[in-house]
Amino acid sequence: MSENKFNIDEDLLYEQTIKILLIDDQPMVAEGIKRMLVDEEDMEFHYCQEPAKAIAIACDIQPTIILQDLVLPDIDGMTLVRFYRGNDATKDIPIIVLSSKEDPIVKKEAFQHGANDYLVKLPDKIELIARIRSHAKQYLLQLERNAAFFALREMQKQLQKTNSELERISSLDGLTGIANRRAFDETLEKEWKRALRENTLLTLILIDIDYFKPYNDSYGHLQGDECLTQVAQALENTATRPTDLLARYGGEEFVLIAPMTNEAGAKQLAEYLQRAVNDLEIEHKFSKVSGHITISQGIVTLMPTESLTITDLIDMADKALYEAKEKGRNQYVVAQTD
Repeated sequence: MSENKFNIDEDLLYEQTIKILLIDDQPMVAEGIKRMLVDEEDMEFHYCQEPAKAIAIACDIQPTIILQDLVLPDIDGMTLVRFYRGNDATKDIPIIVLSSKEDPIVKKEAFQHGANDYLVKLPDKIELIARIRSHAKQYLLQLERNAAFFALREMQKQLQKTNSELERISSLDGLTGIANRRAFDETLEKEWKRALRENTLLTLILIDIDYFKPYNDSYGHLQGDECLTQVAQALENTATRPTDLLARYGGEEFVLIAPMTNEAGAKQLAEYLQRAVNDLEIEHKFSKVSGHITISQGIVTLMPTESLTITDLIDMADKALYEAKEKGRNQYVVAQTD
């Protein structure tokens, strides 16, 4: 049998102290009610003789029940009932109004203003205690439910935050910190569909670090990983448009999705990327094109059509990258899409 961790044990409610606040200008009435409650170990009696201080005291002690006299000097009890209901700190506290007589019209008005119960003072001891306990039970149950609801809502917020963080982490490359292949595949599919739907251009740039295998073999894998990380960060810092996505494609290859970018813009972007990597000046004694790390790039810019696929797009970028390598590396080549 499953157990709800937010189930309320009503027996525990009676272990809580019931705070009773009496607002009455007559000390004799207060003394009489105090004596009625003196044997109730779970009840704590508070008394306010000055109506002007009633709201402040109620906010301070946060009573479980308010016993409110209706006939008071300066401020009548009905007004105080309205004030309690209009104050965030006291709006839900049960109020039992005390009247000098049983008057249906006064009783109706009291309930209309927000009172929960009506008693003629001085009430019978057994009846007073029974009504206090009944209202206290409902109020404390509501507080427990509110607390449980708040805790559940906070748990849901934390779970959502955790899930979002896990989703973010799962889309990042563990070494370089940029988007991984999964994120690339999902983004490219989304951007392809968008470009197809809106008849806009889409640019893809495949990027390869020149002669990375000899670098890795000669300088060691730790240095190789550091090189990949530095290059990735340089590329990402260059491709700063919110719509662009730079991802690690695999090994020493990276890929950049640049939506709504024409061929001229793609060439300019490729030049910026090339310069950013060159400016790192990472030593590479075993490169055949430079004394430091460089990159080769294959660019394809096209408007998706129903006769083309994402695979076609990637193949064209890959062939352009291969051509850049064949031409001597440390350069970019734009695929012919006509």
